[in-house]
Amino acid sequence: MPNQNKNLNDDLASVADKEYLNTDKGKAPAKDEAVSLPKSKMILARKLLNNIKENNERLLGLLAGCLSAEDEAAISIGQISDESFAPTEDLGELRIIEGVFDGENMIGPDGKQYSVPANYASKSKLVEGDILKLTITGSGTFVYKQIGPIERARVVGALERGAAGEYFALSDGKKWRLLTASVTYYKGEAGDEVVILVPKNGESKWAAVENIVRKSE
Repeated sequence: MPNQNKNLNDDLASVADKEYLNTDKGKAPAKDEAVSLPKSKMILARKLLNNIKENNERLLGLLAGCLSAEDEAAISIGQISDESFAPTEDLGELRIIEGVFDGENMIGPDGKQYSVPANYASKSKLVEGDILKLTITGSGTFVYKQIGPIERARVVGALERGAAGEYFALSDGKKWRLLTASVTYYKGEAGDEVVILVPKNGESKWAAVENIVRKSE
């Protein structure tokens, strides 16, 4: 019996050595490789999640005083039939895409960029991180709607123009890009005082122009 145990142990050791040698020089077999994403997409995804979190908290706060504990206990989700919900519209050939505004374009869930008219972004004072809904009609018309504005902060800075004609806002050592349409609407010029809107939480490369105070002549 001792000899049999010894032979069995020797066989197991031999198999282990072979498996060790068959791997990459004794290294453990590689597991699933980590999936890496471009930093820009990671930042946009994080802003999108933060925006969803903020909106959920606001909705919960609004509903907190409307329903009592007894009301919630009396009606369960399973008791609500699909018949109680009527379709909002017949979409037909319409395509609806939701995405996040990056300061100039909308980034969809597939990572594609969708052009946002500068005049609409300026008029709506869109801020980097806002959630937009894009409806593409059968004729190819793009219709945007702001459905999830993030919390904003107001900053006063100086208007500056770059060598290529682009506009910036400077304040306390920070610099934000501005849509040209927003600046020209207020007839802003370099050196003017500009009031901008930026995300209250986190950093951004772009800012929305709220107003411009012209410098005295």
